[in-house]
Amino acid sequence: MNMLTISGSPHLHSDNSTRKIMFGVVVALLPAMLVAVYYFGLGALEVIVLSVFFSVFFEWLIQKYLIKGPLTITDGSAVVTGILLAFNVPSNLPWWMVIIGALVAIGIGKMSFGGLGKNIFNPALVSRVFLLVSFPVAMTSWPKPHPITKVLVDTVTGPTPLGYIKEGLGAGKTLSELIPHLPSYAQQLMGQMGGSLGEVSALAILLGGIYMLWKKIITWEIPVSMLLTVFVFSGILWLINPQHYMDPVFNLLTGGVMLGAVFMATDMVTSPMTRGGQLLFGFGIGLITMLIRVWGAYPEGVSFAILLMNSVVPLINRGFKPRRFGKVKAATVK
Repeated sequence: MNMLTISGSPHLHSDNSTRKIMFGVVVALLPAMLVAVYYFGLGALEVIVLSVFFSVFFEWLIQKYLIKGPLTITDGSAVVTGILLAFNVPSNLPWWMVIIGALVAIGIGKMSFGGLGKNIFNPALVSRVFLLVSFPVAMTSWPKPHPITKVLVDTVTGPTPLGYIKEGLGAGKTLSELIPHLPSYAQQLMGQMGGSLGEVSALAILLGGIYMLWKKIITWEIPVSMLLTVFVFSGILWLINPQHYMDPVFNLLTGGVMLGAVFMATDMVTSPMTRGGQLLFGFGIGLITMLIRVWGAYPEGVSFAILLMNSVVPLINRGFKPRRFGKVKAATVK
């Protein structure tokens, strides 16, 4: 006689699996990856390959010899972490720093909490902040973009647009003096500017985001609320003093805002469960990002903003609890 096993609720059925979702994310990351290799050449390819290989390797090593549990390296989550880590560093980062970054992402950001689904913070961003604090010079030496058809090795570095504006204003220059030396909006949209290798092309990132929305891997609430907050916040400052604050389009197209909104903040493990919670989560990330950009020491603040909001996700989930299945609103007695 066959035994019938009944598990606890919720009893939802879906043809999705962790492996299917993760490799869907990998597909969505391909446009930004191709742009990175096009503009930053073999250096970008080397960083991506190293980061992915050692992220998978360290996950296998920790699961086999420390945790001694089931191996999950084929579910694709370590591959996604490796790509996102590579997307958050310069393409000329030394190989041994990439390996350290992979160890921190997997060992501290993911496996120290118990593995996939249990980590509090986004593993790639934990590693990115660790590398930024530990190796600030290497993490802020940005190769200038050149189409791969013209040069294969990056040798010239320069500031990102955000860094250039921050340094220029700090040196007493005005925006009218600085703006002519910035990439045009078209160049910023396509990715022809300095920055982490996966954040430079807003267009490629948006293509990946549209694919994930179509495949229902992510929902619109977090990216839209985050981008809208950045746009409105920077727009208000720009209207108040356009000689001191950059316009909202510049703030959306430069730095890691697009990458963070589409691929990092939407991490289903470290983001709120409900629609209301996700809107608040995205708003918080956008607000903290702009506070750091405008008044902080760093020209960029997306990584810190996402990690800070990751830490309050349990509180957000407590405040925005999903409605219980079958629960009805009590009728008002007149």
